[in-house]
Amino acid sequence: MIVEEKPLAREDLVRLGRKPRALTIGNFDGVHCGHQALLKALASYAGRAGLTRCAVTFHPHPASIVAPERAPRLLTSLQDRVALLRHFGADEVVVLRFDESLARMDAASFATEILSKSLGARHVVIGDNFRFGNRQAGTATLLRELGGPLNFSVDVVPLAHWRGLPVSSSEIRRLLLAGNVTGAARLLGRPHALKGPIVQGRGVGSKQTVPTLNLGAVAEVVPANGVYVTRAYNAEHGIAYPSITNVGVRPTFEDGHPERSIETFLLGPLLAEPVHIELQFLHWIRAERKFGSPDLLRAQILRDAARAQAFHRRILKWHPEEYRPRERMGRERQG
Repeated sequence: MIVEEKPLAREDLVRLGRKPRALTIGNFDGVHCGHQALLKALASYAGRAGLTRCAVTFHPHPASIVAPERAPRLLTSLQDRVALLRHFGADEVVVLRFDESLARMDAASFATEILSKSLGARHVVIGDNFRFGNRQAGTATLLRELGGPLNFSVDVVPLAHWRGLPVSSSEIRRLLLAGNVTGAARLLGRPHALKGPIVQGRGVGSKQTVPTLNLGAVAEVVPANGVYVTRAYNAEHGIAYPSITNVGVRPTFEDGHPERSIETFLLGPLLAEPVHIELQFLHWIRAERKFGSPDLLRAQILRDAARAQAFHRRILKWHPEEYRPRERMGRERQG
């Protein structure tokens, strides 16, 4: 049974059925390389023990309830988080509704009522920085102590690092907001992506510079203003387009009411008119700046496009699969 985009209250967990499960628990924002290590450990143990692989996550983010002023901007929507957890190995995804009642639950009650009685935990995989229960009093050590009498074991996976950087959602947010999409991709294990519909622009680009697609992304974390090498994936038609993208306020055409926009120039013919795209950020090119005329801006865009095409050619040479049609993430796995 898969529970998608439907946060369950504590009392609703009975609907899942109390069968033996191997669990991993966390917010899993971004489902980055550290989270993927948890899912890999989960799959390894569950495969040997014949247990269902279950990822338990929370919605809304716990900080939005217990400390709203510190609630982070999220890297992924709940829908994408569930799809990614399934993609990386979870048989089930249980979304727990985080509310005042759950926030007040002490660590021992959480382990007993939620993990053991409701979810049938036989094994639990967590990161070494995992905290649970009221005021985050529960630690990995405490969960091990509680697990013995409740008949579940605990596997603690060390915090992942990349070139000295901790692999964490907060570090990925910092990199993206600084425009370092390459570093963010290393920690995510894939490019950061924005999804959304193609929306009507002002028509300035097609008339005075180059034609662009305007992405109406609804996202909490958008990379810093600037020009990026991107890949525009049209899931409906299974087509990946090399592209270049400007994130910003278009200062050359600024009319006193700048609005942030995400404009993408495809570096090749449009094979099928997209309605929605997934825009993957691959590499920073330059900061956004104001030009003296549309002609000067157009000349710079063409120079940027040449750099982007060279970048895409390198990827095509070494990783041609990145531009081939792929299955939609979150599709049911076979077997």
